[in-house]
Amino acid sequence: MGHATTLPIGFETHPHHYKHWKLSVDGPIATLSMDVREDAGLSPDYRLKLNSYDLGVDIELADAVQRIRFEHPAVRTVLVTSLKERIFCAGANIMMLRESSHGLKVNFCKFTNETRLAIEDASQNSGITFLAAINGICAGGGYELALACDEIILVDDGNSAVSLPEVPLLGVLPGTGGLTRVVDKRRVRRDLADCFSTLAEGVKGKRAVEWRLVDAVHPTSQFKDAVQKRARELAENSGRQASGPGITLNPLNPTVTESAITYSAVSLAFNREKRTADLTVHAPSGPQPASPDEILRAGDQFWPLRAFRELDDALLRLRLNEPETGTIVIRTEGDRDTLLAIDRTLVAHETHWAVHEIILLMKRTLKRLDLTARSFFALIEPGSAFAGSLFELALAADRSYMLDDPAQESFIALSPMNGGRLPMSNGLSRLQGRFLAEPEKAASLVAGQGRFDPREAAEAGLVTVAPDEIDWDDEVRLAVEARAAFSPDALTGLEANLRFAGPETMETKIFGRLTAWQNWIFQRPNAVGEKGALRVYGQQGRPEFDWKRT
Repeated sequence: MGHATTLPIGFETHPHHYKHWKLSVDGPIATLSMDVREDAGLSPDYRLKLNSYDLGVDIELADAVQRIRFEHPAVRTVLVTSLKERIFCAGANIMMLRESSHGLKVNFCKFTNETRLAIEDASQNSGITFLAAINGICAGGGYELALACDEIILVDDGNSAVSLPEVPLLGVLPGTGGLTRVVDKRRVRRDLADCFSTLAEGVKGKRAVEWRLVDAVHPTSQFKDAVQKRARELAENSGRQASGPGITLNPLNPTVTESAITYSAVSLAFNREKRTADLTVHAPSGPQPASPDEILRAGDQFWPLRAFRELDDALLRLRLNEPETGTIVIRTEGDRDTLLAIDRTLVAHETHWAVHEIILLMKRTLKRLDLTARSFFALIEPGSAFAGSLFELALAADRSYMLDDPAQESFIALSPMNGGRLPMSNGLSRLQGRFLAEPEKAASLVAGQGRFDPREAAEAGLVTVAPDEIDWDDEVRLAVEARAAFSPDALTGLEANLRFAGPETMETKIFGRLTAWQNWIFQRPNAVGEKGALRVYGQQGRPEFDWKRT
């Protein structure tokens, strides 16, 4: 199969540059209207008909949700709808999927999932209610977008329906959590969900309400008024306490060369011959904002907001643009004490809307790292700043190495930020996940908020190993070289299985199933073979299946 995009892909945009969405704000209600330009896909190889989408459409959606959270604190409800007549969204563009490489398919699904989860995070943790107003065709990923919203209203015009037609039409599955959300979130009965997921034409009208697929239906003549009325009610009942001016999210403006991407606080340097990269996060120095007013004046230059936005962008570029770079070495540099002071400020003012949103952004970015199919090794050396919120990078890594050199001072440190404010997809802190067999240990370590030298860190289980200065170079080199020699497919499965011990949530189900479903089904001949359903869709002839069950 070919590639449906020309790499590299960028992930920054702005409402002034949107090609596919319109964002408008009227007091407590923001409206996100989908109006996809057919000729503005990431590749000229397909047209985005019927409000179908590719990664570029979702990059704009993710940006819009992020800006609503930071730039529009007065917004209480977001209305998600379409500007096209009798079309809400036809889902992921099938020609784009058909022509995409396997890696691009999976990363497209992963990013789309993360965007849907960001919508749900804004609802659960920021008090912003999302209302989907389905004014026409709503299929596949279009319905998955609606499922991410808190409520769904469908026009009852005798034609409009909701559907997940991937199984009957394409031989694949709703890759952005559709099946999981139908049964786990909307609590649709299993038998009805089975019927629904095999009906290419979907379900409409009162039956959609009876099956719990939507919350309400209204005839065309009443639809717009009903939607506006419900949006106002949801805004009035919102728990969001934010007010005042927002924080403008300015461009990150990294310097991009053939061998590196350099931001103000993050750098990513590639060694493509060895299939490795060095990811370095630089902690700040000197006085930092210590009150909400000072943070608002600093705006998007406040270090946690700036650094984690940059880290997020770097991770996305790594995923989509560097498929052969498999092992990432994480380092930190800078003033640990300044970093710990920032953590204290975040905790002291976490009920303030802006500080709250910054912490939530940090959480989502660290989840992005958890869910990135790369091996991460943290190297903790003298001068490192693995303390508090940046120590989460070491906890998120698959392994951590800490140099034990008596001639040089080196330590790590914990802060209250390590105590659950930055949870993983399973709801646990990374310390809780690390010490699953000793539930009390994570709490006691955070309560102590102590500093740990290499031997103390190794004894406490906070690092994997602490080699001395004689063994350091060889041990680290051999570990990185050995990792790069393993099968990348096996490592993706290994890491996904090991990173989320403990309880399962809707979020871990979605990503666990994505790893299994899409990595397997998207490569099977029944879907992508010469006569596979995804390959022959829209062409003459029917798919040819290998009828054997595994």
